[in-house]
Amino acid sequence: MIQPVILAGGSGTRLWPASRRHHPKQLLALTGDLTLLQETAVRLRDFRATPVNPDPIVVTSDEYRFLVADQLKTVGLTGARIVLEPIGRNTAPALTLAALMASRDSADPVLLVMPSDQLITDIPVFHAAVAEGAEQADAGRVVTFGVVPDRPETGFGYIHLGEAIPGAATARSLAGFVEKPDAATAEQYMAAGDYLWNSGIFMVKASVWLNALSRCQPAICESCREALADQDGRAAVVLVDAEAFAACPSDSIDYAVMEKLGGAKDSTAAGATGGGATGGGTTGDAAPEAPDLDVEAAVVPLEAGWSDVGGWAALWTVSPKDEAGNATRGEVILKDTRDSLVHSGSRLVTVLGADEMVVVETADAVLVAPKNRVADLKQLVEAVQAHDEDLTVLHRRVYRPWGFYESLDSGERFQVKRIMVSPGASLSLQYHTKRAEHWVVVSGVAEVTCGDDVRRLEEDESTYIPIGAPHRLANPGSEPLEIIEVQSGEYLGEDDIVRLQDDYGR
Repeated sequence: MIQPVILAGGSGTRLWPASRRHHPKQLLALTGDLTLLQETAVRLRDFRATPVNPDPIVVTSDEYRFLVADQLKTVGLTGARIVLEPIGRNTAPALTLAALMASRDSADPVLLVMPSDQLITDIPVFHAAVAEGAEQADAGRVVTFGVVPDRPETGFGYIHLGEAIPGAATARSLAGFVEKPDAATAEQYMAAGDYLWNSGIFMVKASVWLNALSRCQPAICESCREALADQDGRAAVVLVDAEAFAACPSDSIDYAVMEKLGGAKDSTAAGATGGGATGGGTTGDAAPEAPDLDVEAAVVPLEAGWSDVGGWAALWTVSPKDEAGNATRGEVILKDTRDSLVHSGSRLVTVLGADEMVVVETADAVLVAPKNRVADLKQLVEAVQAHDEDLTVLHRRVYRPWGFYESLDSGERFQVKRIMVSPGASLSLQYHTKRAEHWVVVSGVAEVTCGDDVRRLEEDESTYIPIGAPHRLANPGSEPLEIIEVQSGEYLGEDDIVRLQDDYGR
């Protein structure tokens, strides 16, 4: 049985302004209707070679709990289990949590470990690679998937292929990992033909992973076991113990185990430096002395239209383009523009006479940059953070477990929001100490609690919530409820909420 494991805890700035700290790239739809997380979650839906548990284990941050659950529910994965990390500890602890969870369900499942923020366009080829990886994992090997490069690339870590594995279709032994090379070394790797990009996708039996990790990094195993000790392994959502998990060392799958299986054998790239595609990996010569694990590693080559969507230029590369080489999304009009990426999030974006550009518009920020400069985006985001940190943390539309709210306008003593409440959902019973609120129903039916009064409001009806009054907004109907909220008072921050009762445990 294959147990899909999705690692969905990362956040980054390389796709700002679309990606924000509280709404990172794995939760964005960048090339189609599904988000990268959703595409990852349904990637094995038609896989037939080996039985697959249809319900993935998703390891993510506590910050993304409700967004992840909602996105999985949208694609029909209501049985998925979500493991919530109170703090990030890199990929090795995340996989360990999933392995411990999976071991409670099955004697020894084969884990297919997938980052949530990658794009794979050729699903049949991916399925064939997974089928071969499952055979190797069943034989007790730790399997990594290496992307066959189509260009010299200095932005990825590499895997060095070893000898062919007897009886395998394409799998090879692992000779070692090397980190991001310089341009000349990347050219050498392409010419050699036995170096692949490190995809960050793995297959391994739960027992093999836990045994190997207990030898290489016993502190990770111990901390993760303690963090899950009092948790119900069959619960839909598992929040690991914060104190126990805080004591867990931070380490990647590559550093913690994989290098010790193959890295010490690789001496062909000594001196290469930098971070690997999945959090790093030193060259073989620099790898620490490995314990005798008595475990083999295998590499399955992957030519399935893989991309880590590592930035706007990478997204342009994998996106459908018009006859002029432009990749667009949203409401866009182009004139005399070539080889550019233009994304509109909330309004019409027009571009005239611009080549090789990236233009990304959201409701509260716009990025304009030459395509060959977006690799330096981190420096710009740091400047934006110094100007207004919220622009790197939240979008104007903020998702909540009950729906979302969107800021429309604000001033010194007022703020206007659009609020959408999903059918059957409700906000917490709460009050505010510094602001009053006026609500106007624009569509749907609202059930409004204010003090001891409970009333039903329909379209075009309104109500007033005084400062300090306990209140709740609920949607008893079968259609989304939308209201316009006007806040007024001396302080309008989101932290002026005193919750008295909440359906979501906040």
